[in-house]
Parts: sequence; structure tokens; C-alpha cells
Amino acid sequence: MIEGIAGSYATAFLLGLFSTVHCIAMCGSVIGALTLSLPNEIRESQTKMLPFVFNYNLGRLLSYGAAGAFMGLLSLSLVIVNGHSVLHYLSVIIMVAMGLYLAGWFPRFAYMERMGAPIWRWLQPIGQKLLPVRKLSQAFFLGIVWGWLPCGLVYAALAVAATAGDPVKGAFVMLAFGAGTLPAVMGAGLFTGFLSAMARVKNLRKIAGVLIISMALATALWPMDHSEHGDHNSHDPHVPHDMSGG
Repeated sequence: MIEGIAGSYATAFLLGLFSTVHCIAMCGSVIGALTLSLPNEIRESQTKMLPFVFNYNLGRLLSYGAAGAFMGLLSLSLVIVNGHSVLHYLSVIIMVAMGLYLAGWFPRFAYMERMGAPIWRWLQPIGQKLLPVRKLSQAFFLGIVWGWLPCGLVYAALAVAATAGDPVKGAFVMLAFGAGTLPAVMGAGLFTGFLSAMARVKNLRKIAGVLIISMALATALWPMDHSEHGDHNSHDPHVPHDMSGG
């Protein structure tokens, strides 16, 4: 299963990386608002602001990991009954839909982002109680809340995490996705003006969408599990078990 799960990690990381435009537009505004809640003496120094931005994202990735573990646990029974291929191609379909949505060719995918609205309505008041941010611990717990913000890209990554069929591997898939989003989201906190201008570049969303679609199609062809091919001799009835002679 090494090659298959490594492919899931790579897919999740690239999904996060290619989603830069969406992250800047959605999460960038969130972290921008959180950054503005910091005292002036912190906001005026990137050195002082970096630990707060880091803690926001650390909490966010922790929530992603928890969600990935939950998806891996849910999908465990399906993988046991050979449902891995179904999950694999379902994740491909969701990624293609996300790519089409990001490129502006499938706006109805936005309805999928509303799936997490009930959880967000419950968590949002908790996050508001942590404002304004004055301590690193507040930034960390706000990040945990922020990690449950409804997002189609997160759901696409969770579909990939489901193919892991294991809570630990599912958690690492989502951590890989979160790592891919870090350049955009942390950059949005430190260089808001530059990245906001970048997000408005013409056709950038279409390029990002096409990249995600291309990656999804490549994932459809990715070998899901080579473990059955790893040791041919041990299962070959024509190869003697004892090669020592006699």
C-alpha cells in the first residue's frame, strides 16, 4: 500500500498548492480579518506577526487532521469489503468538479460548500468569543475553529482522505493538503496586498482549475495499491518455499 498512500499524500498536497487562488479569496479574507484584530504594535512588525499567523495555521491544520482521521475511520469498513476503487474514483469526480468550479465552469458546485454550514453555525460564536486576539493561544484556538469553515476544496481533500481507509493515514492526507495551502494562506496574513492583487490576475482561476482537473485525471490513472504485486514469489505455487537444496 506504500505507493497508493504516497499517491494520496501527493494528490492532497498538490490540491492544496493548486488551490492558491481559492485560498486567497476565501481563507485570505479570514486571516486578514484575524490579523487586523491584532494590536498595532504587532501588525506593524512582520517578525512579531509571524508567530500569530503560524498559530492560526497550526490550529487550522490540526482541525484538518482530525477531519481526515474521521473520514479514514468512516471509510475503513468500505476498504475492507474492497470498496477502495469506488472511493478512489469518487474522489476523482469531486476533484474534477472542484476544478471546474474554480475555473468558473461549474458554479453549482458551490452548493457542496454549504454541507458544513450547520457545524460552522455552531462553531462561529465560539470563534467570535476569542476576538480580539491578544495571545498566541487565542490565535491557535481560532485556527482550530477556522479549520471547520465550509470549503469545497477541503471537502475534495476529505474525499482523498477517505481513500486511505485508515484514520491515521487519513489524518496525514489532510495534513498534506493543509501543507499545500500554507504558502497562500500564511502569505495572505503577511503580504495581504500583494496576494490580493495576484488573485485578481486575469485567467489565474482558470489556470488553477485546469491544474486541479489535470491532477484529478492523473490520479484516476495512479496505481491505487501495488501491495499484491510486491512479492510475486511468495504467492507463486511454482516456486519452492525452501530453496536451500535437498
